[in-house]
Amino acid sequence: MADLQVASWTLAIPVKRTAIAKSRLAAAYPQHRPELARAFAVDTTAAALASPLVRAVLVVTDDPVVAADVTAVGARVVPDLPSAGLNEALLHGAEVAAAEFPDDGVVALSADLPALRPGELTAVLAACSAPRSFVIDLPGTGTTLLAAAPGTALDPRFGVGSALAHQASGAVAVELTGIDSVRRDVDTAADLAHAVQLGVGPATADMMSLVLGAATGTEGLAC
Repeated sequence: MADLQVASWTLAIPVKRTAIAKSRLAAAYPQHRPELARAFAVDTTAAALASPLVRAVLVVTDDPVVAADVTAVGARVVPDLPSAGLNEALLHGAEVAAAEFPDDGVVALSADLPALRPGELTAVLAACSAPRSFVIDLPGTGTTLLAAAPGTALDPRFGVGSALAHQASGAVAVELTGIDSVRRDVDTAADLAHAVQLGVGPATADMMSLVLGAATGTEGLAC
């Protein structure tokens, strides 16, 4: 593992304002959806920063509470100046990353990976040998990670059917087993239940404890 001790990637993580984020969780978690979305982003950011291949994490957001939370775990915040959508936010983050760390590759990482494991992320980054590489989500249609080598345009195409869109753009899918935590993005209550089974980070675990406590009229339940 000695060859993995030199950081070579800068990550851009886009986070919507949590007042509107994760709308598909609203039915199951109507009172806690914004807090869950914020917890996902914090756990994703903290896990990413724990990878020895990650030099820095830039969180692209205009949410002041998210900004404070991710700064507390060691990320830098980049305002979402375009405020024009996910791909535009990622392009802005990639531009900042390339300007500040020109020798690094740039990675776009989903903000809703609460079970993310630093070791699994490290394995993925080590496997990103193509000019552009991506990770397909567990459902098989979306993208959780897009990596561009130094000097290569990120060209993000996130959205419905992004796995096919990234493949069509020339990006190469990372074919690894044992990386479910990198592929388990959370959009629905079923996704969150699976993430909890994998083992979520402390911010999400704390929120799930509060959610379960509210549901049963008690506090401090472990998820």
